[in-house]
Amino acid sequence: SRSSHVRVQARCAIAAGGVIVMNCDLAVLGSGPGGYSAAFRAADLGMNVVLVERDATLGGVCLNVGCIPSKALLHAAKVIADARDMAAHGVHFGEPRIELDALRNWKGRVVGQLTKGLEGLAKQRKVTVLRGTGSFTSPNTLEVRGESGDTTLEFKQAIIAAGSEPVRLPGLPDDPRVMDSSGALALADIPARLLVIGGGIIGLEMATVYMELGADVTVVELMPELMAGADRDLVKPLEKRLKSGLVG
Repeated sequence: SRSSHVRVQARCAIAAGGVIVMNCDLAVLGSGPGGYSAAFRAADLGMNVVLVERDATLGGVCLNVGCIPSKALLHAAKVIADARDMAAHGVHFGEPRIELDALRNWKGRVVGQLTKGLEGLAKQRKVTVLRGTGSFTSPNTLEVRGESGDTTLEFKQAIIAAGSEPVRLPGLPDDPRVMDSSGALALADIPARLLVIGGGIIGLEMATVYMELGADVTVVELMPELMAGADRDLVKPLEKRLKSGLVG
């Protein structure tokens, strides 16, 4: 049950030079699944919490440009594959007609529902959301630079949940055809041919989506097997399924 402690939102003051100074019990840097769950739990226990996020929406990589949009597109890919597979059982559908704008809008609505839900949960728990990029200036001070100005956040404890971002491989040209996972999920177009570098989970998700949307996909993997480290008995049926649709 929620703590009965009396809790107020972060206290604010204006320092010399117009810099906003805020005080809190707990500063959480990053609003992804690790950050928002920690912030909400701490608030439930009665702490005065400030959640720092550099992007316009809460949820981090997972909700905005990772797990959630990829699973939405994978659902669309599965519907296409299921319709095609039913031909072997006597049920035939026509070739799918992909309307990219509508597909992107649907993916955006899926993401938007969850990020708006997080905003509501933060307000409900009186968690202060501070927009900007944070950097530590002392063991108990965080400087947050935002579009509306700078804020000095003084805290008793801090949680760093900065998340992850795609790594750009050295040697690749600066070419709009080269995408990272975020670019692939933006679904700007469906190329006739697509090379996916990396046969891990994210690479195979993107390969599956673009394959079902009509691209000829080739996956390149450095290791002898796809999804290195995963149980081979689990990978084999996936690999067999992919090989039936991938170019190589």
